[in-house]
Amino acid sequence: MAGKIILVTGGARSGKSAFAEKLAAEMGTSIGYIATAQIYDEEMRYRVKLHRERRPSSWQTWEAPFEAEKAIAEAAKSHKVLLFDCLTLYLSNHLCRILYDELNDEVAYQIVEKQMGALVRAAQAVAEQGTSTIFVTNEVGAGIVPENKLSRLYRDASGLSNQRVAAAADDVYAVIAGIPVNIKKLNACLMQEKDG
Repeated sequence: MAGKIILVTGGARSGKSAFAEKLAAEMGTSIGYIATAQIYDEEMRYRVKLHRERRPSSWQTWEAPFEAEKAIAEAAKSHKVLLFDCLTLYLSNHLCRILYDELNDEVAYQIVEKQMGALVRAAQAVAEQGTSTIFVTNEVGAGIVPENKLSRLYRDASGLSNQRVAAAADDVYAVIAGIPVNIKKLNACLMQEKDG
């Protein structure tokens, strides 16, 4: 049986990671966790600590701030469900490797296409072998237009990144106030009603 690609999105503290973890646990007992965070300060150290404490000790973790497509391929060798948390941190890791003066729309979009494309291809490849991948991401573009260039590029690149993965996903969940809604399924139902 083929695996699935699932995208879970939501705003800060929306409950998206907790929902994705619950979904992964419901899908199987052999879980591989792809962690993309890099710890640069105490705030991030605390956030990572909370995520680690919430995960069952039986889940195997791959630290993959870069080249996460390799971690997906490796984790799929021994796990049928992968949880990737998160796409926006992964994107940020790549954007922050570029010198500020060299960062522009074209460079940001190239990063999205290259890095997210590699993740999608890796998830599709392991899905053919029966492994499902759940990607967690953030919705960052619903507020006001950011004041500085880097924030605007990050907002735009995040939106494009989410679209790229959502297009390949079997299911896309939006989590708001801890409540998940399968928006891809909802969209399909609405389109059927419209055409019917």
